[in-house]
Amino acid sequence: MGFRPQGWKSPLNTALTEGPPLPDAPDQKKGYFIGGASFEAPRPAPGLYVVSTPIGNLRDITIRALETLAGADQVLCEDTRMSARLLDHYGIRTPRKALHEHNERARAEGIADEIAAGRVIALISDAGTPLLSDPGFPLVRTLAERNLPVFAIPGPSALLSALAVAGLPTDAFSFIGFLPAKAVARGKAIAALRGRTETLVFYESPRRLDDALAALAEHLGPDRPAAVALELTKRFERVERGTLGELASFFAADETRGEAVIVVAGASEPETPDAADWQAELATALDGQPLRSAVDAVAEKYGLKRKDVYDAALALKAAR
Repeated sequence: MGFRPQGWKSPLNTALTEGPPLPDAPDQKKGYFIGGASFEAPRPAPGLYVVSTPIGNLRDITIRALETLAGADQVLCEDTRMSARLLDHYGIRTPRKALHEHNERARAEGIADEIAAGRVIALISDAGTPLLSDPGFPLVRTLAERNLPVFAIPGPSALLSALAVAGLPTDAFSFIGFLPAKAVARGKAIAALRGRTETLVFYESPRRLDDALAALAEHLGPDRPAAVALELTKRFERVERGTLGELASFFAADETRGEAVIVVAGASEPETPDAADWQAELATALDGQPLRSAVDAVAEKYGLKRKDVYDAALALKAAR
């Protein structure tokens, strides 16, 4: 699954028109078309090329991606019908085969054999960068284990696009991907992220966006700053910003389309407790409680390592 490009014929995309089909003659040089102008595509060096494709707007394709897709011996597509919209738009006639979550493990070794024999194979997902919540990992891992060449053709990514416009810190972030669909598992997954201080990025389907935001608000706190990016690079692109509580309420009543990216601010860095304060409280606790109970109470209250509090308690008892 990936971010499905929508509105392939929208006003945003009409500046590029599909060129005439490439001849089928075997001696014809491979190429592609942009705005009716043709360009030759040299054959790349043998290997697997992981190619990023537009997440919505067809004009976001890179020249290097077009050259690679046109010059390859084969293009592996998550869905050949979906990819046909992009490849046909640019007049790319490279043979296509499906590689998706249901067949990628079974096909990985065979594809690796083809690359070892000198084939040039490109890998694309329905949209965006392959392997990010999309197929491709078993294949790349197989090639890496066999020391076969893998090349990245960077480009569009919903993850990076959402981070760029969310208005939240980007110096450190974690990509979580899709949360579990079932409520209990989703809650446990979110709760495990409660103390993470980096920005968190999630993908979510429009059907579960309201439930996901409600769960995030419940387990991370309703006051945590966040943003929801929808229809990125498409005609009706929008970004809603606010707290998790505000966004949960808004999307509970809002009908959405297209997969969403949720960006959530990390937890605030906890303040380091003053040693004099917690040690004074520890001394008081030791007067009326067993050592174990006093240590546990102070360690939990101040968020300290139990061993540090235990060592301090022994030192206090020895000094008396």
